[in-house]
Amino acid sequence: MNQFGIKAKNANISDLGLGNVAAAYWNLNVAELVEETIINGEGMLTDTGALAVDTGEFTGRSPKDKFIVLDEKTKDSIWWSDVNFKFESYRFDALYNRVTAYLSGKEVYVRDSYACADPKYRLNIRVVTEYPWSNLFANNLFLRPTADEIMDFEPEWTIICAPGFRADPAIDGTRQHNFTILNMSRKVILIGGSGYTGEIKKGIFSLLNYILPHEKGVLPMHCSANIGKDGDTAIFFGLSGTGKTTLSADENRGLIGDDEHGWSEKGVFNFEGGCYAKCVDLTKEKEPEIYAAVKFGALLENVEYFENTCTVDFANISKTENTRVSYPINFIKNSVEPSVGNIPKNIFFLTCDAYGVLPPISKLTDGQAMYHFISGYTAKVAGTEMGITEPTLTFSACFGKVFLPLHPTKYAELLGKKLKENKVNVWLVNTGWSGGAFGVGKRMKLSYTRAIITAALTGKLDKVKYDTLPVFGLQMPTECPEVPAEILNPRNTWKDKDSYDTTANKLAASFIKNFEQYASAANEEIMAAAPKAAVNA
Repeated sequence: MNQFGIKAKNANISDLGLGNVAAAYWNLNVAELVEETIINGEGMLTDTGALAVDTGEFTGRSPKDKFIVLDEKTKDSIWWSDVNFKFESYRFDALYNRVTAYLSGKEVYVRDSYACADPKYRLNIRVVTEYPWSNLFANNLFLRPTADEIMDFEPEWTIICAPGFRADPAIDGTRQHNFTILNMSRKVILIGGSGYTGEIKKGIFSLLNYILPHEKGVLPMHCSANIGKDGDTAIFFGLSGTGKTTLSADENRGLIGDDEHGWSEKGVFNFEGGCYAKCVDLTKEKEPEIYAAVKFGALLENVEYFENTCTVDFANISKTENTRVSYPINFIKNSVEPSVGNIPKNIFFLTCDAYGVLPPISKLTDGQAMYHFISGYTAKVAGTEMGITEPTLTFSACFGKVFLPLHPTKYAELLGKKLKENKVNVWLVNTGWSGGAFGVGKRMKLSYTRAIITAALTGKLDKVKYDTLPVFGLQMPTECPEVPAEILNPRNTWKDKDSYDTTANKLAASFIKNFEQYASAANEEIMAAAPKAAVNA
């Protein structure tokens, strides 16, 4: 194997404290990383050619073990909260030295990559990993420089990922043996104790959520984005189970990206160069684009196989429900390159309302858009997680609270500013229940939701009549092509109207209760957009 691969002219990891590693493999290609993984006994090829690995103890992110170093740069700018935990600077320095000492004498894998498809905001990242398959993940998810670009590569940030290193909380000041720590001053993300590759991806997303709005005036967004043949860009926000991936995948529109984007003064750009898709119950019929992407170069995590085969059983979740596959975005046939789009024309907030209260689609004012953006509402239903037997409210600020280093109102106000500067339609789309709550009503037909999205994208909802939904004050279209008019007002679909009113007030009260934690920092326009629950709700 070529020990050095493609190496930048000034490439050096000695200045990272890694001068004593046994070998540093620079920018290996996919085949070499796959080969190394198999030789090391860390993975195997499936019958489609994808590499499959187990990430070990952790099969998902550990948000309570993500820290940000407290120093002069961060002490007054970070939203110190239940998702942003302080880590003392001196403790970081000591832990960093322990991790680099652990890697001494080991082989490591170095990758030069970058985030942000808009060259103006490009962030060069050097990724040093203990395992070759972690390096393959970085190759899949981050943007890939050309060979010429690598020769002159100057990293701005460094990620060091050492899953085999286990911290000692008594010595290192961590919560437990795993950690992800962002040091904004040293420009380092330090990961240890966990092999879950999502920590690499979301570490950079958290970083961009800090520097882009705080320093660049760019709105970072946890969303998917696509673009029409006429150049109209659409953005889809939504928590797990709302249909974000499904509804943004449209054969008639190009895919800009499926998860992380920025909105600058020029338009929308993808942060990433790949996709990290859930693959539980993945089938060719349900998700043909993702299914076809599970091929050589893709990395499968924590999957099981049909007995005595190397064929993945995507329905088998005995290791975890969070089975994943990562792959370069060009594995999706309708992806666009470069991954950029114009100023969005339509924004969709997707929610799976298991209470059957919200309309299939409603148009939001700027104030309502900011309010619902901060709220980030959906509902989990029975069967989605162990122990859930009835609908469970879920609110995640800006549809990604755990990745927000700044207060949620900062992002909402930036969204409001951009909405006012541009003519943008913001829609709240309920992909959940109609005709009653979960257990009584029925899930909204996917065909109806697709028709609603298409009508919004093509301007067919611009000139129709709208009614106002009581309590929430939402504007609902009274007609939509290929959608029965009677389902557009949710109250009309309930047999028991009094029950609807009671449920609507209860849901509104939950919105209001959740928003109390943000109210002190929210402006008047945002607060005026809150639902008006009855006093006795």
